[in-house]
Amino acid sequence: MKNKKVPMRRCVGCMESKPQGELTRIAYFDGELTVDLTGRAKGRGVYLCQDAECIEKAEKRRALQRSFRTELSKAALEDVFLQLRGETNHDQK
Repeated sequence: MKNKKVPMRRCVGCMESKPQGELTRIAYFDGELTVDLTGRAKGRGVYLCQDAECIEKAEKRRALQRSFRTELSKAALEDVFLQLRGETNHDQK
């Protein structure tokens, strides 16, 4: 029986390659930024560790803007980083 190959992805926070299942995907499609928990959302995706340090590094280094090669709104970025940290934004609907 063959061993199944595990897809590897690079975290935009710490820049380490890890198995895809250990990382959270962030998708950008039609100007909308979302945390993709299913891994199947449309659009370009980047991966981020679920570690608080990696999330902070990605935020400070503007890793999402650089990866998506576009300027993202401050509100959208704040919402995504709040979701990644497990907090909720009560200002939303």
